[in-house]
Amino acid sequence: MSDDDAVDAESAEDEAGDAARTNGTAEATAEEAAAESADGDARHDDEALATAVAEHDEALAREVAALEADLAETREALRERDEEVEELTSKLARVKADFSNYKQRAKRKQGEIRERASEALVERIAPVRNDLLRALDQEEGSDLRPGVESTLEKFDDVLADEGVEPIEPEPGEEVDPARHQVMLRVDSDRPEGTIHEVYEPGYEMGDRVLSEAKVTVSTGDGE
Repeated sequence: MSDDDAVDAESAEDEAGDAARTNGTAEATAEEAAAESADGDARHDDEALATAVAEHDEALAREVAALEADLAETREALRERDEEVEELTSKLARVKADFSNYKQRAKRKQGEIRERASEALVERIAPVRNDLLRALDQEEGSDLRPGVESTLEKFDDVLADEGVEPIEPEPGEEVDPARHQVMLRVDSDRPEGTIHEVYEPGYEMGDRVLSEAKVTVSTGDGE
């Protein structure tokens, strides 16, 4: 081999070495760039995750705050309702007590009214009884009729003032089962089923029958 060939071969080897080194350096640079890129992506992912966690925490915090506010509002509403129930219960108890007292007062008042009414009636009837006693005290053989008639008049006036009317149906009237009590059926020339005579008068006050008139009724078989 000539010297020129040796020089060329050595030059070629040097160039190949330089190329290999260059390639190695490029590969190393590429690996470093890839590593740096991977590190950047990782940092980016970490930052994104941290941001997402922070946003989620904030959302949870807002939700918790809203729930706590709703809870406080509900508790306040329950407290107000309990107070209202307690107030209504107290009012109901007072109304019941007032009504009970009213019934007792009304009962006492009715009793007093009845007592006063009875007293007033007795006060008006007592003179009539006294008149009857005086009539009985008259000497034997005296005519008692005028005195008794006068006393009866006074008695009828007292009954009329109290709204009491005698039930004294006329003979021949139809029997009213609500106002007349049939004591006996007798043979009479009056129409069958009609009143023959009044055995004892009855009394009524307004629409209320106090006592029925006792009557005899004709069978219609009289002569």
